Amino acid sequence: MRLPSTAHTSRPWRIHEIAGDFRLEDVWALPTPGGPDDLARLVRQFAGGTGDPVPSRAGRALFAIRWKLGALLGWDDPSGGLRSRVPTLRDRLPADLREGDRGPDLTSVPFTSVYQTHDEWAAETANKTMHGVLHIGWVPDGNGGHHGQMAVLVKPNGLLGAAYMLAIKPFRYLGVYPALIRSIGNEWRTTTPAATD
Repeated sequence: MRLPSTAHTSRPWRIHEIAGDFRLEDVWALPTPGGPDDLARLVRQFAGGTGDPVPSRAGRALFAIRWKLGALLGWDDPSGGLRSRVPTLRDRLPADLREGDRGPDLTSVPFTSVYQTHDEWAAETANKTMHGVLHIGWVPDGNGGHHGQMAVLVKPNGLLGAAYMLAIKPFRYLGVYPALIRSIGNEWRTTTPAATD
């Protein structure tokens, strides 16, 4: 379920001090019910999960088109990525986060982990169109449990990046996010241990 921006901005996440110059694009509640210590499990699922990262035909088609355009126009060349066009957010981390758990990189999509705490994890990607952050927070659900909350933050690269983000917005909402969130929930349910009496 899509959430208002305040669901992210009102929380005392560490990402606010690190990526304050990024724009918050989206906030979503994840169907991942659990206990107070389950963020690490969700992060492992993101990093090495067996689920399809783009679990719909429409989403896969959109990503295939995007990768072909990126290759044709050079959007994904290494010169446009992290440590080339933009420095990594790890360079901005305060000492406690820099020395703490970094978290795993994602294997199925080009995101590099920035940091991980008990209740939040951030990973980043960059290309010639934008510098983006995937932020996963672990939040109380109001009923004694917890669940994941996903936020996407971006810093578009000039007019190209702004136009790109505007052009893909309807596709994200109609084809990518709903299928992605269903896939995250399905994988979470299939890997959740059954409750024992």
